[in-house]
Amino acid sequence: MQLNKEQQKAVLHVDGPLLILAGAGSGKTRVLTNRIARLISECNVSPWNILAITFTNKAADEMRERIDDLVGLGSESIWVATFHSTCVRILRRFIDRIGYDTNFSIYDADDQKNVMKEIIKRRKIDTKMYKERFFLNVISSAKDELISPEAFREQAGEDFIRKMQADIYEEYQKTLQKSNALDFDDLIFLCVKLLKQDKEVRDYYQDRFRYISVDEYQDTNTAQFELVRLLAGKYKNLCVVGDDDQSIYKFRGANIKNILNFEKHYPNATVIKLEQNYRSTQNILDAANAVISHNMGRKEKHLWTDQEAGEKIGFYQFDTAYEEAEHIAYEISSLVRRNEFTYGECAILYRTNAQSRLLEEKLVSANIPYKIIGGINFYSRKEIKDILAYLKTIENGQDDLAVRRIINVPKRGIGATTVGRIQEFADEQGMSFFDACRQIELIPTIKKAAEKIRDFANFILVCRTQLAEGGIEAMTKYLLDATGYIDDLRAEHDEEADARIENIEELLNKITDYEETAENPTLTEFLDEVSLVADIDNLEEGQDYVALMTLHSAKGLEFANVYISGMEDGLFPSFMTITADDESEMEEERRLAYVGITRAKKRLTLTCAKTRMTRGEMQYNKVSRFLAEIPKKLLTGNGRQEDALPLYQQANRGFAQARKSFRSEDVYGVARTKSSKAPSNAPKAKNIGNAGAAGKPDYKEGDRVRHPKFGEGTVTSMVLGGRDYEVTVDFDDFGTKKMFAQFAKMTRI
Repeated sequence: MQLNKEQQKAVLHVDGPLLILAGAGSGKTRVLTNRIARLISECNVSPWNILAITFTNKAADEMRERIDDLVGLGSESIWVATFHSTCVRILRRFIDRIGYDTNFSIYDADDQKNVMKEIIKRRKIDTKMYKERFFLNVISSAKDELISPEAFREQAGEDFIRKMQADIYEEYQKTLQKSNALDFDDLIFLCVKLLKQDKEVRDYYQDRFRYISVDEYQDTNTAQFELVRLLAGKYKNLCVVGDDDQSIYKFRGANIKNILNFEKHYPNATVIKLEQNYRSTQNILDAANAVISHNMGRKEKHLWTDQEAGEKIGFYQFDTAYEEAEHIAYEISSLVRRNEFTYGECAILYRTNAQSRLLEEKLVSANIPYKIIGGINFYSRKEIKDILAYLKTIENGQDDLAVRRIINVPKRGIGATTVGRIQEFADEQGMSFFDACRQIELIPTIKKAAEKIRDFANFILVCRTQLAEGGIEAMTKYLLDATGYIDDLRAEHDEEADARIENIEELLNKITDYEETAENPTLTEFLDEVSLVADIDNLEEGQDYVALMTLHSAKGLEFANVYISGMEDGLFPSFMTITADDESEMEEERRLAYVGITRAKKRLTLTCAKTRMTRGEMQYNKVSRFLAEIPKKLLTGNGRQEDALPLYQQANRGFAQARKSFRSEDVYGVARTKSSKAPSNAPKAKNIGNAGAAGKPDYKEGDRVRHPKFGEGTVTSMVLGGRDYEVTVDFDDFGTKKMFAQFAKMTRI
C-alpha cells in the first residue's frame, strides 16, 4: 500500500507539534513508523533521540517490528514502549531520588486488593458499607489527576467520607512504600513527580527524547498528558496520533479534552486528518459515519474507502435473548460450513460481560470453538502468582505482600497467627517482613515455628545464589524442585491440577524465551515485563476460534465478520446513560457503538431482543437508538428501526402467542419459566387479548407509586393503548420495571 496524500503530509512533517486525526482503519501505524524511519534516514535524527509511546504491548510490539524492518541497523536505540513500561525504565534508574529503591515491585489488581483488605481490617471499617474497590477506585482516580494524599486531604475539607478516603489513601501509599512497591497508577504518577521535582533528570530525558510520538492519544488521562508535556517541554517535537471518535475509556480516567484541545496547548500545531479507510466496506463506514455524526463534542471527519460498497448490514430483532444467541451461533456455523469465513475471522461483541453466558451456551451446543478475550489474565492465575511471588521475594525482600503469600506455600506448618506476630514485630522495628524472618530468634512469641521460618529465609538466600550462578530459568527450576510445588499438584490427580502444571511449564517457556532474547537479562526486567502484560494482549493471532469480548476490549482489533448483540435501549446505550443528565455520557456510548461498527471488515450484523433476563428479572427493551441512526438503505434483515411494539400491542396478537414469546408473565410483571408458579395469593391474569380497554390508573408520569412486591418507585412512562397501559416505573430498590397497569395493582402514594 502506497501512502496517500494525507499520510504523506504526516510523514514529511519534521519539527514542531503535530496532531494526526486518524480515523478507524486509516493506517496510522504505517504513518507513525514511516515518519520515524524518515526522521532517521532523511533528517539525520539519531535513533537515540526518538521515543514512541502507545498503550498496549501488542501495539508496541507491532510498531517495534515495523520500525526494525524499515530502519534496520540502529533501530534498537529507539524507545518503543507503552506508557507504563516507559515510566518503569525511567524509575528503575532514578526513583531513588524520591524515596524508593530501584528494585521496587509492581503490584497488580489482586495485590492492591490484598493491601486494602489489611488496611480496612486494621481500621475496623464495615466492609458491607465500604468495599476494597470503593477506596481503590478513589485512589486510582486521584493519581490519574495527579492528586497526592496531602492534596486529597486538603480537598476533603470537613466531609466525613472524603476525610476517611484521605486517611485510607495516605495509609495505602505508606504501606506500598514500606514494601518498596508501586501500583500501576504509581508508575506514571511518580514518574511525573520525579520529572517535576528533579531538574537534572528532566533535562536528561528532554535532551534524550527530542522527537516524541504518542499513539492512541485520545485515551490519555491527566497524568499521561502531563508526562508527555514534561518530556516534550524543551523541543516540542511532539507528534500525537488519535481519534476522538474512539475515546471510550472515560471510566478509566481518559480525558477526551486532551485531543480536542491539542491546538490550545500547542497553538502552532499542524493538524492532518486521515479519513481514507483500508479496513471496511463503504456500507460499514457509512453506518459508522451516520451514528457518530450525532455527537457534538468531536472533530469533524468522514471515513471513506475505495473498496466496494459490500454487503448490507444485517439487522435482526428476536423475541428473546435465547433466540438471538441461537441465531448468531447458527449463522456462524453456516458461514464456516460454506467456507465463507473461518471461526477465527468471526467475533461477537457485547456491552456487558454478563451477556456472554447465553452466547457461550449456544456456541457449545453448536460445537463452535470460541474464546472469551479479556478473561483471566495468565499472570493472574494462582499458580503463576505463587511462582512470581517467589521470584519477587528473591529479587526484592522488601515486598511484604509477596513474602507473606509464599511463606507457607507449599505448606510448611507456618500458620496465620505466626505470620501476624512476625508482621507486628516488623512494624515495631520498622523493617521488612522478610528481614524479620531472618531475625526470627528476636521474636520471643514465636517458638515451634521458628525453625521452619529460618529454613524458609535461608531457602530464599540459597535461591539468590542460584540466580547469580545459573540465571532465572535454572533458579526457577531449582525452586520448583526444592519446594515440591509441581509434585504436590501431580499428587492431586485431576484435570485442574494438570492444567495448572501446564501453566507453570508455560511460565518456564516464557522465562527461557526472555533469557534468549534479552540483551542483558535480569530478574527485575523479567518481572517488569510480565507485570505490564494486558489482558487483550492475550488474543492469539491465527487461532481458529470465535472471539467473544466486550466492545471496550475490541478496540484496536479487527475481524472479517462481526456481530454486535444486545442493541437495545437500556443495555446499549445503558439505562444509566439514558437517565443521566449529562449528554457527554451518551456521546461516549455512541463512540463505543462507532468503535464496534468499525471493527468489521466485510460483514457486520446487529442484533437485539425484545425480552432479556437482567439481574434475575425479565426486561422488555426498545431497539437501540444507535440502530435508528443508521440509514435504512444500509440495512437488511427482519429488524424494525422503530421502537419495539408496546406490550399491549403484542398482547393483542393473542395471549398464547405473547406467553410463548415472553416465557409467561405473572401478575407482578415478572417473567417466569414453565416450571415456576405464580404466588398462591396472586389474582388470576386476565386475557388481555379479549379484554376491553382498561380504565385510566389514578397515577400519572412523575407520581410516586407502591407495588405489592417491588415497593415504592416513580412512574417514568405511561403508554396508552387500545387494551391497557404499559407503565414503566423506576423502583427505589429493584430498578426499572415495565408492566401492565391492570396487572401491577399499584397505588399512588
